[in-house]
Amino acid sequence: MEGLDLLKKEWNKESNFRKITETEIYKMIHKKSSSIVKWIFIISVLEILFWLGINFLTVDDNYLKMVKSYHLSSFVMIATVIHYIVLIVFIVIFYNNSRKISNTSSTKKLMKNILNVRKVVKYYVWYNIALVFISMSVFMTNMLQYDPNITTIFNKASASGEETGLWVGLIISFIVMTLLMIGLLWLFYRVIYGILLRRLHKNYRELKKMEI
Repeated sequence: MEGLDLLKKEWNKESNFRKITETEIYKMIHKKSSSIVKWIFIISVLEILFWLGINFLTVDDNYLKMVKSYHLSSFVMIATVIHYIVLIVFIVIFYNNSRKISNTSSTKKLMKNILNVRKVVKYYVWYNIALVFISMSVFMTNMLQYDPNITTIFNKASASGEETGLWVGLIISFIVMTLLMIGLLWLFYRVIYGILLRRLHKNYRELKKMEI
């Protein structure tokens, strides 16, 4: 924000320059905020295309057989439909937010729209993290119930009195895997959306100073 910092420096030098500089500062913040929200929209579209590509490449006969053997066919179908509906809703919201910020001519409205954008992105991130947790929980539960290999392992462990230890190991493994998956996903969103949100927040702080 070198240009914005330069204008602020000049703004503080002369009170006669205040009105012109305030207008210029607003225009620069408005332009940068609009660009950031457009990038959020573009990234969300690229993300949904990425996951569609992953599904296309990974969903084969072996995957479908595994899903069927774990009695997850209905869950996967319903969860997939709901997931993409939710993603489309978020994309529409991101697009509308982009238009709102682009068409905003009031400092207060721009500040409000920036806060709304940050709030929606946070909801979007938490939704995806919750989805990973729920999906892994359902998958692990059904795998323990219906996988014949695991059933055999539990029968042997029960016969030798090691069933409790096996349960403890499985629970710990599940917690570690879940935390790892959620951690990687959170890191991805932290890097991608976090940078943009921090820039938006910086713009919001500059606007707030102008309001004062």
